[in-house]
Amino acid sequence: MMAATSADLPTTVPHKEELWSNQTNLTINASESHSNGSCSLEDNNSLSLALIFFYSIIFLVGLVGNIIALFAFLRIHQKRNSIQVYLLNVAVADLLLIFCLPFRILYHATNRWMFGRIFCKVVGTLFYMNMYISIVLLGLISLDRYIKINKSVKRPKMLTTARSVQICCTVWAIALTGFIVVVVPSFFKTKDSNSTKCFHYRSKQNAEKTEAILNYIIVLIFWVVFFLLILSYVKIAKNLLKISRRRANFPNAGKYTKTARNSFIVLIIFTICFVPYHIFRFVYITSQLQTPSCRWTKIIHVCNEVMLVFSSFNSCLDPVMYFLMSRSVRKTVLQLICTKLHGESSLNLESTSDIKLGQYAQERLSTTTPHSSYSRKKSMI
Repeated sequence: MMAATSADLPTTVPHKEELWSNQTNLTINASESHSNGSCSLEDNNSLSLALIFFYSIIFLVGLVGNIIALFAFLRIHQKRNSIQVYLLNVAVADLLLIFCLPFRILYHATNRWMFGRIFCKVVGTLFYMNMYISIVLLGLISLDRYIKINKSVKRPKMLTTARSVQICCTVWAIALTGFIVVVVPSFFKTKDSNSTKCFHYRSKQNAEKTEAILNYIIVLIFWVVFFLLILSYVKIAKNLLKISRRRANFPNAGKYTKTARNSFIVLIIFTICFVPYHIFRFVYITSQLQTPSCRWTKIIHVCNEVMLVFSSFNSCLDPVMYFLMSRSVRKTVLQLICTKLHGESSLNLESTSDIKLGQYAQERLSTTTPHSSYSRKKSMI
């Protein structure tokens, strides 16, 4: 019995070691296969159809809305104020982002990129560049409105049209510089020059780690802008409601309350479109610096695509913001509609947002009589 057992040992133990060795080799090969980029990230049919549908809707609605808004801005004959300058630049940034969407739609429809690696980099970078230009400009709008309520008497030069033009030029210059820094190195890379993949998850290794660090900085800038918006619009709403309560017996007192509610339109747009994407963005960038399993890579890729749809949706909501925030845009658009439908060439409009924000600081500090306060000219923008 003992001899038989001893004789069996040499054949049994090596068999187990061989199985363990084969399993280890399979694991190593799978890891190497993933690191070499063979993990398939092709979107399934349901995800591709959903992305095609939503991007198509965003493209059509955003294109029409922003072209009408841009037309309305260009039709304004009187001197533009600072907020109109910011809104005009937001419309331009949204249109440039929208022009990138047909390439994404075509890619998800065919699951194949046909325009080369360099153009993939150009389209992808242009998409993100204009998204963050919109974010920064929306933050500047909130800062402008905050200053008009709290600092308009002390710092009037900060609210001038010329100053807002200079700020917008600076924003575009910084964005274009970043665009060049990101895109130009791709002209000198030969790896994957014939790749048919675009807009997909890609790990950041070696020199590309610098790009990942830049992405971290951009995400941090977003959160700074977001908290700036929260503080600004909470302060704006509190001041407007305070004026409304103090002048409750005035004929226009109700407009302050309604304008206080409308002041949160930018914050609402920010929260819906950008907050989900930037919460997940930290996870996405961190995973690019590591080597997650193929399963987790696919999950991260799908989540990123869904969050990006929400960010693109901002280009559809921005025209609504132009209409609510700018009396000139509202009047021009309604004149255009009435001209097409009824042949009318003029329209006299009055709205709750027609109160000039610069007046709020004066209302808050003023001791004028009800008659003189009510007889002031009211215009939002």
